[in-house]
Amino acid sequence: MQESYLPILVLIAAATGLALVILVLSALLGRSRRRGTAKLYPYECGLPVSGSARQRFSVRFYVVAMLFILFDLETAFLFPWAVVYRRLGMYGLTSMFVFIGILLTGFVYAWRKGGLQWT
Repeated sequence: MQESYLPILVLIAAATGLALVILVLSALLGRSRRRGTAKLYPYECGLPVSGSARQRFSVRFYVVAMLFILFDLETAFLFPWAVVYRRLGMYGLTSMFVFIGILLTGFVYAWRKGGLQWT
């Protein structure tokens, strides 16, 4: 019974050994010789930092992100339906029209409320 666990123990030992070797080599070879202020300065898109990293985002950013996820998940429902739509028959067609109608209603509602405007 214990010999069946031997390959698992060998795998754990090999993974641990490899991780330790990589950490030691990184510590030995990756040390920077010069530590200046330029190396410690955060680099973001080539632009100098113009404020705190803890600034508040507009609520519109989160609304647009949630709407993107919502309409992106629509594809996750449409693709399997498109693959098997002939086998679903009339019931599958009407249920997909209902789904797209509800989704379109939500899209129009978000559009009218200004949820898609970034300014």
